[in-house]
Amino acid sequence: MSNDVTIRFAERMQQLPPYLFGMINKIKMEKRWEGIDVIDLGMGNPMDPTPDKVTEKLCEVAVDPKTHRYPVAGGMKNLKREIALYYRRKYGVELTGEDDVICTIGSKEGISHLCLALLGPGDTVLVPSPFFPVHVYAAVIAGASVLRFPLGSEETFLRQVSGMCRSLYPQPKLVMLNYPHNPTGTLASRDFFAEMIKLARRHNFMVVNDFAYGQIIYDGLTAPSLLEIPGALEVGVEFGSFSKSYNMAGWRLGYCVGSKEMIGGLAKIKGYYDYGIFSAIQVAGIVAMRDCDDTIVEQVAIYQKRRDVLCEGLARMGWEVSAPKAGMFVWVRIPEPFTQMGSVRFSMEMMNRANVAVAAGAGFGEEGDGYLRLALVENENRIRQALKQMKRALGEIEQEIKAGTFSLASAGGAAAS
Repeated sequence: MSNDVTIRFAERMQQLPPYLFGMINKIKMEKRWEGIDVIDLGMGNPMDPTPDKVTEKLCEVAVDPKTHRYPVAGGMKNLKREIALYYRRKYGVELTGEDDVICTIGSKEGISHLCLALLGPGDTVLVPSPFFPVHVYAAVIAGASVLRFPLGSEETFLRQVSGMCRSLYPQPKLVMLNYPHNPTGTLASRDFFAEMIKLARRHNFMVVNDFAYGQIIYDGLTAPSLLEIPGALEVGVEFGSFSKSYNMAGWRLGYCVGSKEMIGGLAKIKGYYDYGIFSAIQVAGIVAMRDCDDTIVEQVAIYQKRRDVLCEGLARMGWEVSAPKAGMFVWVRIPEPFTQMGSVRFSMEMMNRANVAVAAGAGFGEEGDGYLRLALVENENRIRQALKQMKRALGEIEQEIKAGTFSLASAGGAAAS
């Protein structure tokens, strides 16, 4: 008689698709273990170094035994104050740095735990698509329903939100924004944020803006903060991250600012889940925010050059591509006839034939299938080499299509990163 226990997952697990980027990353690592050079345009994982001032401060503070104890769960007072000062300096937003600021283990963790604090069964969240996966699946894990709608223009976006608020019962509880947008690189205008805050106050919903790419802006443009809008502090919060601005992705340091009530809920949930961020990392974060504005400018210039190399190279290959205004990705439609195979199949072909990792658009929602997200993390020469390898692989596929030995059948989608 068997005494084996049946492992039964929670029902919510059935709503989570395979994590696409984990699958691609696994193949990439296997190839590298075999000594194969894979050019990684898939994950938004900065390869450029963290500013020297930041790493030096980390090393200095890390040897102090006082930092080896549990940190303050919601973030060091000095770091929270520095974040508040940054918002005043950069956006003219007045924060106390106390109960309107909380530090998180990156923005992804913060968004996930905020959803647990705000959402549950019977609640509805509105999320434009394509979307960064945590914006949908954090709400799903919390038990809420998610209504997706095409990203579209600002006017279309606002009209759709207004229409759903009037037609749904109960009305949506939260609208998830992500500007600058991942994966498309779209910027939002201040007027758009102002209209969204008006809708939030009229229809009694909360607003979250993922502002992780708020400093990675090109061509002399700027990205407004949601919190610049009068009334935003009463109905919304904004998440920021040190990962992209300061090349601190592996440090896992982020923050949430805005509504005291919403941040209070996040703080309560986090009190049950974690003990905060290593104190030395938080002190280093203060140095980054206080002294590294110049390094952000330098990094943006590097990304802009890579963006231009990638976009120009794709255009020479006959792809239709628009240079993004923000972020560290190029969002591009797969050209015919290859679009017929779908973005997941296409990304696997590029990995297997070209040794180039790309992110399949299907991982960002149904509206993303037929597109690729290409990260600007490799240097210009590596990007040029990736384009050569992709062009060669696509030439092989074209020959096989003509010979009737290649099927353009598509593969299913999954979540990405």
